[in-house]
Amino acid sequence: MELAYIPSPSRGVIHLGPIPLRGYAFCIIIGVFVAVWLGNKRWVARGGRAGTVADIAVWAVPFGLVGGRLYHVITDYELYFSEGRDWVDAFKIWEGGLGIWGAIALGALGAWIGCRRRGIPLPAYADAVAPGIAFAQAIGRWGNWFNQELYGRPTDLPWALKITSSTDGRMPGTYHPTFLYESLWCIGVALLVIWADRRFKLGHGRAFALYVAAYCAGRAWIEYMRVDEAHHILGVRLNVWTALIVLLLAVTYFVVSAKKRPGREAVVEPGASASGGEADGEVEASGEDKASDGEAEADADAKNDAQDDVKDDVKDEAESTKKA
Repeated sequence: MELAYIPSPSRGVIHLGPIPLRGYAFCIIIGVFVAVWLGNKRWVARGGRAGTVADIAVWAVPFGLVGGRLYHVITDYELYFSEGRDWVDAFKIWEGGLGIWGAIALGALGAWIGCRRRGIPLPAYADAVAPGIAFAQAIGRWGNWFNQELYGRPTDLPWALKITSSTDGRMPGTYHPTFLYESLWCIGVALLVIWADRRFKLGHGRAFALYVAAYCAGRAWIEYMRVDEAHHILGVRLNVWTALIVLLLAVTYFVVSAKKRPGREAVVEPGASASGGEADGEVEASGEDKASDGEAEADADAKNDAQDDVKDDVKDEAESTKKA
């Protein structure tokens, strides 16, 4: 007897006349806004200008969406290119299907382009937006709830997810809500990065590396619980292998970076100060210029006085010679 469970929405889209409002898209959009908002606050606190994070996100977000969709389509190509499938569905991103690995990879490329145009070091930018990305993932995972996808093994636990749809091979029943597990894990990762960054002053990309390592650790065991179709290597799901490999790379980068470049960047954005306004160097230079001007005026006055004294002496001597 089912005493408690998490219900699935009866539909994932609401139509306002001819305009469809999809829950999956809303979750992605809200996640992006949260990531940019939090990233901007952290960037300004690090000494950058307000608005820089949003400017670079204009490059990073589209690249990330394309990369996430490409990874999904490539790793699950049979859903779009096998017999009886319509390849046009590969472009229907609103129906679900974004691979975080591709999203981070191409999103980083877009961010690098934006940073390069602004003369900003990519590692510093990545450190600032890392917790926001984790929060965005936590929000975005609820899009899978709207689509009734990415659930785990059958269970009768009180927090089981009840699947009612039978399309695309789904079997109605109660399952582990892996979307919820990953959402909660991402919130924990974001809080961990914020705490560690404040406690240890992480810099040069180490806050981002910590985010990647912590996320991958959770993704590995959550992915192992899923029952949807996936490619396997040596009996293990492809995304589990991907999570483990990326985890190892992130930890390696963290350790090597801490040894080669300890501490945090002193300047993250050219021409910006800790308050996001005029650079400290410019203020100091202005003060030095004023002091120099004052000294120059004093020297000029002293020189004029000396010249006047010499003229008076010469004049007195001339008058004395004339009288003699």
